[in-house]
Amino acid sequence: MAADESAPAAVVTAADVARLAGVTRAAVSNWRRRYPDFPRPAAGTATSPLFPLAEVQQWLDQQGKGRESSGEVDLGHELRAQYGDDLLTALGAVGAQLLGTAAEQPLTEPVAAAVNALAAQRGAQALYADLVERCIASTTRSGGEPMTTPVLGRIVEAFAGPVGEAGETTDDTIGSVYDPACGIGTLLLSAAPGAHRYGQELIPATAAIAEFRARLAGAAATVACGDALRKDSFPDLRADLVVCEPPVGVADWGRDDLLLDPRWELGVPPRSESELAWVQHCYAHTAPGGRALFVLPASVAYRKAGRRIRAELVRRGLLTSVVALPPGLMSTHSLPVHLWILRRPVEGDPAPTHIRMIDLSTADPDSIGTKDGAPTPEQVADVPPIDVLDDDVDLSPSRYVTPDHGDYPVEYAALRDRIQSLAQDLLDLLPVLPAGPGRIEAAPMGLGDLVRGGLVDLDGTVPTSRTDQLDTDYLRGFLRSAANTRRSTTASGTFRLNAGGAQLPQMDIGRQREYGEAFRRLAAFEELLREAAAVGVQASALAHDGLTKGALLPPATSTSSGKSESQEAQEQ
Repeated sequence: MAADESAPAAVVTAADVARLAGVTRAAVSNWRRRYPDFPRPAAGTATSPLFPLAEVQQWLDQQGKGRESSGEVDLGHELRAQYGDDLLTALGAVGAQLLGTAAEQPLTEPVAAAVNALAAQRGAQALYADLVERCIASTTRSGGEPMTTPVLGRIVEAFAGPVGEAGETTDDTIGSVYDPACGIGTLLLSAAPGAHRYGQELIPATAAIAEFRARLAGAAATVACGDALRKDSFPDLRADLVVCEPPVGVADWGRDDLLLDPRWELGVPPRSESELAWVQHCYAHTAPGGRALFVLPASVAYRKAGRRIRAELVRRGLLTSVVALPPGLMSTHSLPVHLWILRRPVEGDPAPTHIRMIDLSTADPDSIGTKDGAPTPEQVADVPPIDVLDDDVDLSPSRYVTPDHGDYPVEYAALRDRIQSLAQDLLDLLPVLPAGPGRIEAAPMGLGDLVRGGLVDLDGTVPTSRTDQLDTDYLRGFLRSAANTRRSTTASGTFRLNAGGAQLPQMDIGRQREYGEAFRRLAAFEELLREAAAVGVQASALAHDGLTKGALLPPATSTSSGKSESQEAQEQ
């Protein structure tokens, strides 16, 4: 029987490509930037592209990508077997092994031997970097400790250099870098090669990983453990570059004990504005002529409680740029974030004439900071400070950057056509599911047993079958059952996969594949539904903008004949 040529070609996500190649999601992002012949997305969105499976498989075969990394996949499996979900302790033990230092929970002898063998093949720094990226990807899926993602680190690194007319400093003049909430060190190590780095981190295990990464990279670094707001380990430090992704929404950040702290040059931060406490802490550690870059929730730009401090930033000419970044860059949520860039003036500097607002909220994250992804004139607005100093002091770039719509009617018609097409595609993807008996008559089997038996590779919350007797999509689909979701959801609402408690029904491979196909279609439906929602928001915004500007007209009223006035005019 001939293949149906009209059937849509199979597509895969970037995470699927990573699993096919046995590498991390970050490695796939690097391939997309470095190799011009990497397959172009065939569907999906800018932040969730879908690639043609056949082209991906052909490209991987031609490049020989991923085969050399199979040992890392096996090592990750062995680390999970020893440390479970405690990936930070596992990373600390690997770092200690590579550097020949003691660890609280050292690797077993077989795992240590595997680490040494892989380090000899690939180099200790490259191996540790890949394991760190795998840990971040796993945390992103399972809702663990917040970690700066590699793509966000690369974006901050790109903006750490001169941004348009904002700032004069270059990497060549940066002698010191400081991050007071450095986590595992992604931002601390991302910019200014050759600079001495100073970091502080609250969690000892996380601080140790940051130090291991610096030592393996050959970077000069001093990493201290503790709360930088309450107990500053570097009170006299004035760094040329300060980078920070501060903790978000922390109510008890020490305000009552720090009311008279000299760091509050712009005013005492309200209790609900912990992020602005970190902003002032970092600015206090910025040398004259130096810059400070912050990754902040978008809401910090407009919350009422922080407008007085935002106004002082603007009045004193300290804020040079605000960059709106696309959603999906954070490890623990998919909300959009902003990048604030501050500069401490040098005595005698003229007052700045504008704040540069850059709206990259719809850009491809992998292109930001690259030559091809430079902001277009339509994405940039130079705003005089007086225009910002109103009752709201809203620093959101979207308020000042007006999208350029060349032809409203054509764009709006295209969006309506796209929505109509998406609606049909959604209906086609949503499977017709006949009624069932109300329960599945099958003995349960534990996911933990399958992992321990080597039949399933579990990377965060995503299982992958390692045998032809288990269908991967069947596994992933049943992990989302209501019972498994309840077992894995904490009292605070955080989802952490309980691999030991997750259960799946035993089925023969044929029945598994039937369920797997249904789950695959549902996954594609959900992905397309997210795109439809984004297109709907875009169409609604364009319609509102066009109607209020006069570029679009409301539907003509119907006449007594039942036809619109415009229809009758056309017929005449």
